[in-house]
Amino acid sequence: MATVADKPHESKALPMEQVKGRQSAMLIPPGGVFPDRVEQGRYGPIFPRSPLNYGFTIIAPIKPGTEENFYAYARNIEAAVAENPHVLDVLKLNTLKWALFDIEGKTYFMYQGVFDTDFDKYTEDAVAIFSSTGLNTVFENLEGFPEDWRTNPAAFVAYARKYHRPSFMEYAEHAYVTSREITSALAVKDGLAKVLDNMQ
Repeated sequence: MATVADKPHESKALPMEQVKGRQSAMLIPPGGVFPDRVEQGRYGPIFPRSPLNYGFTIIAPIKPGTEENFYAYARNIEAAVAENPHVLDVLKLNTLKWALFDIEGKTYFMYQGVFDTDFDKYTEDAVAIFSSTGLNTVFENLEGFPEDWRTNPAAFVAYARKYHRPSFMEYAEHAYVTSREITSALAVKDGLAKVLDNMQ
């Protein structure tokens, strides 16, 4: 019988239908895909859905002298969401986290997102948002980012894939629950609370 030592990267995570909505952790092989169940997407293998849902972590060097641009862009995102909470809905985001950090005197940007669609579709949807609104992307401040990204989504995806750092373990307290399901559940909760308040 094979042991964990024999197959150190083999996940023993329970399937989604058994754990959806409760705690689950998943071991992910190096490279971010399971060799025995690789699904090909439009631009390469699709990174699998984990209990946390789909996502990526991009870590790339920034262009020298552009650090303030990242903070300015973050302020714009904050203001846009405050004005219109649904401005990023098409991305089906669960969470998004940005960070800047230095390694040996060079500054890197980390873009970490968790979302309900696969890697390639998320990137294509992001390009569509920027193209339709005329906005720039914060990625333009990264070294090597393609200048023709607005008209060449494939180049955007290739860049994202190049700098993606796949997780090797992901955990969720409420596994495989989408952002839409969370929103619906909260709406039901609020509705029931109002009914109960009216009955008092």
